[in-house]
Amino acid sequence: MTDQNTSDTSTTDSRPLRVAVVGAGPAGIYASDALMKSGVDVSIDLFERMPAPFGLIRYGVAPDHPRIKGIITALHKVLDKPQVRLIGNIDYGSDITLDDLKRFYDAVIFSTGANADRALSIPGIDLEGSYGAADFVSWYDGHPDVPRTWPLEAEKVAVLGVGNVALDVARVLAKTGDELLPTEIPANVYEGLKQNKALEVHVFGRRGPAQAKFTPLELRELDHSPNIEVIVDPEDIDYDAASEDARRNSKQVDMVANTLQDWAIRDVGSRPHKLFLHFFESPHEVLGEDGKVVGLRTERTELDGTGNVRGTGKYNDWDVQAVYRAVGYLSQNIAKLPFDEQAGTVPNEAGRVVADDTVEGKGRFMPGTYVTGWIKRGPVGLIGHTKGDANETVANLLEDRPDLPGAEDPREEAVIEFLEGKGTPYTTWEGWYRLDAHERALGEPEGRERVKVVERAEMFEASEPGKKA
Repeated sequence: MTDQNTSDTSTTDSRPLRVAVVGAGPAGIYASDALMKSGVDVSIDLFERMPAPFGLIRYGVAPDHPRIKGIITALHKVLDKPQVRLIGNIDYGSDITLDDLKRFYDAVIFSTGANADRALSIPGIDLEGSYGAADFVSWYDGHPDVPRTWPLEAEKVAVLGVGNVALDVARVLAKTGDELLPTEIPANVYEGLKQNKALEVHVFGRRGPAQAKFTPLELRELDHSPNIEVIVDPEDIDYDAASEDARRNSKQVDMVANTLQDWAIRDVGSRPHKLFLHFFESPHEVLGEDGKVVGLRTERTELDGTGNVRGTGKYNDWDVQAVYRAVGYLSQNIAKLPFDEQAGTVPNEAGRVVADDTVEGKGRFMPGTYVTGWIKRGPVGLIGHTKGDANETVANLLEDRPDLPGAEDPREEAVIEFLEGKGTPYTTWEGWYRLDAHERALGEPEGRERVKVVERAEMFEASEPGKKA
């Protein structure tokens, strides 16, 4: 074992390869799994900014999606393995820096995901009553770093975007608080949703049904609520040659198109909340009065033969009092790494971080520094797609192993001594088991699987009783 003050820049053949993974969501856990399955002797520390693990699954998936949350079961099995250690409640950049990590680890993988809203540059987007979907998702998922209340005064609401996040937002807005009560939503979210006045939710896409990014199962789930009437205008069912090709070449595209067609030709029922899916309507302006949203103006579009659309010059005004943009997530800059502001990614080649003038690096790549998941390729695709990212990144990390700089102090206890020496509070995997049991106990009196804890202090106390956050 290397003395704490002695540099160990030799190869790691005589000891486990020490790897830090920053971000304990699916991407980071899949990377840890790939490392453990590689056959290489590894020792992994998984750093997470939140007191609890699982990232997007815990704080980015709608609470009425237990099927997706079931992914946690598979992630749990990875974190149960002895080669990986969770160190939660640690903020990269302040609690620990890249220089610190390179003291204790041979390589660092960043898997920090994307949790901000991509901008939409149309007039009026900053009016009161105009929101980013990511902020709303964080609220209803009980994220500790967002306000505890949400304004839900609007009776008519617009959601901009035709991906699964847009569907989640629309569905949560259209459901009643009591419908969502059996899920894990915290008390503040239930109380807020009980006061929700929305009776109409309008979802807008600028292209057609064949270009929608919904998954078929998630789309069909909209129609399962006894309170939501899903309505599609028959005039919005249109396909050009490229759209027809897309349907022939993708079973998923065809299933989405068929579902929308079926809804377009059926009679409108009597369920109290109406959820309209509009296509060929490109957001042009959020209309305001006295600084508040009073409407949305869209331009009617038409297919151009390639699956893209062009404007027709015809505009429609919609009576809405709130607008939610769900046009994509955006990753945030990571300290000491290069960053492509437009793409919202760290420049990389197959997971190897490309050095530039803003960061220190020898040669083309930053030594021992890697990315995976949405910070690597952008926030596209389903959760499972990050497995391929992880496998590629880990393969390149292991290929680089002979040339890795080598940790100065690779002892497993060294980073813990560092954090405790600074008085930095952290949570553990054992602590997650305690928090999990606490949340389940909160739900038990009401017959619910769990009630999610929101406050950081309560999360920390439940995870690590006796320690101070």
